[in-house]
Amino acid sequence: MARAKILIVDDEMDMRIYLSALLATSGYEPVAVRNGAEGLRRAAEIRPALIILDVMMPGEGGAQMYRRLRTEAPFLEIPVIMLSAVPGATFDHYLRMLDAGTGKTIAAPEAYLEKPLDHEALIGIVKELLA
Repeated sequence: MARAKILIVDDEMDMRIYLSALLATSGYEPVAVRNGAEGLRRAAEIRPALIILDVMMPGEGGAQMYRRLRTEAPFLEIPVIMLSAVPGATFDHYLRMLDAGTGKTIAAPEAYLEKPLDHEALIGIVKELLA
């Protein structure tokens, strides 16, 4: 049986290594990248079952990548877990500001977890989203 591919997008190498190890030992196939541009490219290539996305990254950060995931095919149906030190309310406000004047509202991610990460909560959400 094929393991579900989970795309990890985080600019911090330590977090990519940690999440990759956590997901691999939980039975998933992690694919880790370090920025949003690479994340979008890899998402189009591998069609992951789920994306774990950091908010704060250099260049086009996680919020911009998330917006593209929710507005462009073939990404629309991929569940996204946002992971960040930024409070969830701040992220929600930022999304509303990105949406201002576009006439479109971007849906909230399937889950939003704040760092420091509760690994049991993350794995529980992953299992629930992929069930």
